[in-house]
Amino acid sequence: MKWTIIYFVGYAIVIGGIIAGLQQTGVLEQIGTKWTAIGVVIAFGLGIMLAVARGGTKQTIDVERD
Repeated sequence: MKWTIIYFVGYAIVIGGIIAGLQQTGVLEQIGTKWTAIGVVIAFGLGIMLAVARGGTKQTIDVERD
């Protein structure tokens, strides 16, 4: 679980950097607030899905019954 959180924090930092770069170039002003918010929500959703998919190993536990 610890690595999943670190992965997601790193992903959030990357998304923040992309947003800051787009703001500096003026792209976000052309797109509008509504579509920017939708894009951010989608990006964070993808980040959560990627973090969960790569977090931890999947193991099968065999239980012996007497």
